[in-house]
This record gives sequence, structure tokens and C-alpha cells, in this order.
Amino acid sequence: MANRQKDPIDAVIRPIQKFIQQEKSGAIVLGFCVILALVLANSPLSEIYHRFLEYKLGITFNKEDYFQYSVHHWINDGLMAIFFFVIGLELKREIVAGELSSPEKALLPIASAFGGMIIPALIYISLNPYGIARRGWGIPMATDIAFALGILYLLGNRIPLILKVFLTALAIVDDLGAVLVIAFFYTSDISMINLLIGLTFLIVMYIGNRMGVRNLLFYAVLGIGGVWVAFLLSGVHATIAAVLSAFTIPANVKLNENIYTLAIQKYLKRFEEADSDSSTPTLTNEQLHILDEIKSSTNKAIPPLQRLEYTMHSFVTFFIIPIFAVANAGISFSDMKIDQLFQTNIALGVALGLLVGKVVGIVVFAWLCSKLRVATFPKGMTMKNLIGVALLASIGFTMSLFITSLAFNNEQYIMQAKTGIFTASVMGGILGYIVLKSRVQ
Repeated sequence: MANRQKDPIDAVIRPIQKFIQQEKSGAIVLGFCVILALVLANSPLSEIYHRFLEYKLGITFNKEDYFQYSVHHWINDGLMAIFFFVIGLELKREIVAGELSSPEKALLPIASAFGGMIIPALIYISLNPYGIARRGWGIPMATDIAFALGILYLLGNRIPLILKVFLTALAIVDDLGAVLVIAFFYTSDISMINLLIGLTFLIVMYIGNRMGVRNLLFYAVLGIGGVWVAFLLSGVHATIAAVLSAFTIPANVKLNENIYTLAIQKYLKRFEEADSDSSTPTLTNEQLHILDEIKSSTNKAIPPLQRLEYTMHSFVTFFIIPIFAVANAGISFSDMKIDQLFQTNIALGVALGLLVGKVVGIVVFAWLCSKLRVATFPKGMTMKNLIGVALLASIGFTMSLFITSLAFNNEQYIMQAKTGIFTASVMGGILGYIVLKSRVQ
């Protein structure tokens, strides 16, 4: 069999593809963008950096302005809606056929995630019981799955696969909790008319799913042009629209594996027997028709939900999240004053909520499930590596920063929250790596 012809561009593309396919690459890119944001915020470019983020973008029609929001707002409400859409796809996949598909599989990560949300919130509220500062109680509840899994994958194959599966399931449940917190506690001034319009589009998408519509353009047009826009105008955070839209994407196949395998074998045999001219690089009409049938059968054998998730995952990991990090991670140290940093207990509440609350909540709730025989530790999981995973779950970077932007308008409060997030995330990542590495040595 002849080898595939290599073009000069392959020498450029292949290393990039190889880097993207590595599980730890997302965390590396995200870390670089955090550093970039800090450099921009503390360099002579600081004023340009902040001015650009506050620049207004929108649509003007008949001398009327529509959707006039800052670049920062578009990133947090627009681009991050795509991030939440992928979270919705992942969550539905896990519920349909993953670690959340049965009570036996789901109970331990669900209980652990619940503990990892409720204890941090209680710690934060105990330190910030009154006033505007109290609004930040949702900040330490979140886990950054990209950073956490990235550090876990740095340890290689020496870490049991079950730990990676457990952390992924826990983080997805954690994300669902964060979405519900945003929906119920960080939404105000609701326009019921726009909300009902958005829900109507959602119902249409659901009906399309039940009727067997698999065309992704159908869901994209209704999801973006209908649900997302209506929710954006309703006052309910647009990221909720993204998650709900994801749940309407079909997760079934039209061709099961056995039928697909037989069909492909038949097509390949026909392709081999088709008349062709090996002296030319082009294909005959008969060959093109056969390949088109192969493509059609392949699409029928892949659930639209997984096809969309697979297609969008790299885009979110290497474009959406890095842009969000650059826009939100910039803390200007020249503006930071120690006395202002600790005027409230926001930084302390966030840091202790993440670093202590997350670990205690996850470990204690998992231990209680085991002791009460409600759920059992999967093979390969010990108390020590559970603590290591819990420490990694205390990395709350992306989602915590996002909830910070919803909780506070005061720049001092935002800076205090970011300081707590950074402190806990760095310490949690380092300690988690040390604990898990000592376990595998």
C-alpha cells in the first residue's frame, strides 16, 4: 500500500496537531494566557489593555443602537456561552452513557461534588456574612477542569485511569452546580416575555430532536438566533441558554455499530472494484459516489451530540478559554494596596473556601458515602489519592473568575476575589501534584 504523500505544510501542521491532542496542552495554553494577562496589566500597555476591554461593540440600525456591550462583556456573555454549551454537551453525554448514567457510577462523584460546593460556600459566608461581599459565596464553589486535568495528566500513565474519570465526573457535576447557582442566584431584572420566547425556541429544538432532525444547522440557528438572543435580552444569564440548548442535541445514532461495519465493508469492496485510472490523481464519478455514501453512513453512525462536542472541544480549549483568561486574569499590582486587599474577607473567604472547603467537602462526603455503604471507592482509589484529586479540584480558575464577574461590580472587590482565586489555585495545584506524585513513586 502506497504511503500518503507528505506536503511541506505537514511539517508545520503535524507538531501543532500533536500538541493539541495532548491532554495537558489546554492547561499549558491557559497558564501562558494567565501570565500574559498579568504582564499586560502590569506593563506600559496596561492602559491600552483595559481600554480595549471596555470598548463598546454592537449593531446600529436606523440610527438606533442594539446590543451595545463592551468587549469584556461580549467575551463573558458571548464567547463563554460557547464554553457552557460544550459543558452542556459533556454533561448530557455523561448522563446518557457515561459516569453519570447509573446510580452506582454517579453517586460518589455527585456526593463529592456536592460536598465540594456546599462547604466552600459555608466557609465564605461565615467570613462574609453581610453586605455586598456576601454575594461572592458562589466563587469558591467551582473547579477548573482544564487546569485540574492538565496537572493530573502531567503525572502520566502512573496515575490510575479511575482517578482521571472520577475527577472528570466530579468537575462536570461541579459545573452543573455552578450553572444552577448562576441561574438562580446571579440573575436579576427578568423580562418574562423574552424568557418565554427563548423557552419557545427551546421547545421547538426539543420537538426537532424527537422528530429525528439531525441537521446541526437547524439547532445552531434556533440555539443562537433564538434561545441565546432571547435569554440575553431576558436578564437570565445567556450561558444558561447555552446549557439548555446543548440538552436538545440528539444523542442517538441512525446506524448501530454492527450495521455500520457491514455497510462500510460493502462500500470498500465496491470502491476496490470500481473502474479507476491509477495514472491520474482524480477519482471517477463512481468512486466519488461510493465515498459520499461512506461519508453519509459515517455521519449516521455518530451521535450529533458527540460530533459537535468533538468538533468544538479544541476550539473552546485553545481559543475561548484562553481569550477569557486574557480578559479576566489581569490584576494590576500597582493598584493593589495591602490595606484595601483585606478591607473585607473576600480574598480570605475565596482562598479558604477553595483550598480548605473543596478538599474537606470532597473527601468527607466521599468518606461518608463509603462508610454508610451508599457508594464504594472504585478499584485503584485510596484516601491519599482522593485527597490529591480534591486538592486539584480546588483550582477554581475559569469558573471562579466568571462568577466573580457576575457577583461584583466594585473593582476592589473583584481584585480581592481574584487574589483569593489565584492564591488557592496555585497552592492547590502544587500540593495536589506533590501528593499524587508521592503516591506513584
